[in-house]
Amino acid sequence: MGKTISEKILGNHSGKDAHAGEIVVADIDYAMGQDGTTPLAINAFNDMNAKGVYDGEKIALVIDHNSPSQSESVSKLHKMMRDFAKEKGIKNFYDVGCGVCHQIMMEKHVTCGDLVVGADSHTCTYGAIGAFATGIGSTDIAAVFASGKLWFKVPETLKFVVNGKLPKGVYSKDIILKLIGDVTADGATYMAAEFAGDAISSLSVDARMTLSNMAIEMGAKAGLIEPDEKTLKWVKENSNKKPLVIKNDEDAVYAKILEYDAQDFEPQVAKPHRVDNVCNISQVFGTKIDEAYLGTCTNGRLEDLRIAAGILKGKQVDKDVRFIVAPASRDIYLKAMDSGILQTLVKAGASVVTTGCGPCVGTHNGVPSDGENVISTANRNFKGRMGNSNAFIYLASPATVAASALKGEIADPRDYIK
Repeated sequence: MGKTISEKILGNHSGKDAHAGEIVVADIDYAMGQDGTTPLAINAFNDMNAKGVYDGEKIALVIDHNSPSQSESVSKLHKMMRDFAKEKGIKNFYDVGCGVCHQIMMEKHVTCGDLVVGADSHTCTYGAIGAFATGIGSTDIAAVFASGKLWFKVPETLKFVVNGKLPKGVYSKDIILKLIGDVTADGATYMAAEFAGDAISSLSVDARMTLSNMAIEMGAKAGLIEPDEKTLKWVKENSNKKPLVIKNDEDAVYAKILEYDAQDFEPQVAKPHRVDNVCNISQVFGTKIDEAYLGTCTNGRLEDLRIAAGILKGKQVDKDVRFIVAPASRDIYLKAMDSGILQTLVKAGASVVTTGCGPCVGTHNGVPSDGENVISTANRNFKGRMGNSNAFIYLASPATVAASALKGEIADPRDYIK
């Protein structure tokens, strides 16, 4: 019986002949914590009477959710993280302004074939380059900090095959929203979601990250894309580690295979207050927008900023729309500056904020008011997600967000793409 990528990676890291449904104890390549979860992990680490971390080179701590700090209490938590990193010899510490944890991990640490855990649910992003990456709780990450190991139930794989050429104005965000809408928020619970087909192969690695990032929104444990030449080129440019390319066996067994024709896809929008409350954009035309947000670990990469800038160049966002932009990392910020992308966005009316998660999680930088509508490139639109439970969040692609910011209401990006 053939094996899937997930079975092979978990088998490699546990020394077992691993099959779906089995329990393995595996060695971890990298462990990551951010400022919303690491203070709890530090407390758990101390409660375990752990003396040291398993490997200071294989742990990354990132301050991104409350960056810069907005209060005295948060500043104390940030200092707690800085002190812990120094005391335990953790070499990879990313302070205010470095960027979103998942983008940093992709740019600096993860490579094909790795097994990575993070104290953040969107750690599954790293599956875009063929790593098995998953989010875990603060207590679990504390145990990993101490031991370098964690137990896993090897997941079954739900495979999505998208063939054909995507139409103009349709992007990876539209693909993943459509898939989540079809299978629902718990349709892939504890499975590995895998994305394949020539429409997926045609995507850049930036775009593939969007798919893997949102696998958790259908309940998946991981979101995987088989590595190819694009992957290896990207990894070579971003990592000194040698990639281990792991592919599915031809006779690998899947829980289910769902097939799609890319030509059938349209721009998608997830309506409040569920990520799986998805519709074609035509069903929400004319919905008034008060705020537009471009950024996050889902769509704050250079390609995303460039797509939005292409629509906004030489134009002005609607006078009643607040347009907030947060590049996903310092590296992306600099590249967007050097290429003129940020100048285009700012001239169009954007307010560029510190790289990080602030607006997405509602800690600061763009909390909407009661009854306001926000269109966002983020991955979640739960009630209260952006800091106000009386606001309404719509999720869409960078192109749809840019077009909507221009019009002041939800708009079809296909009308703005030359």
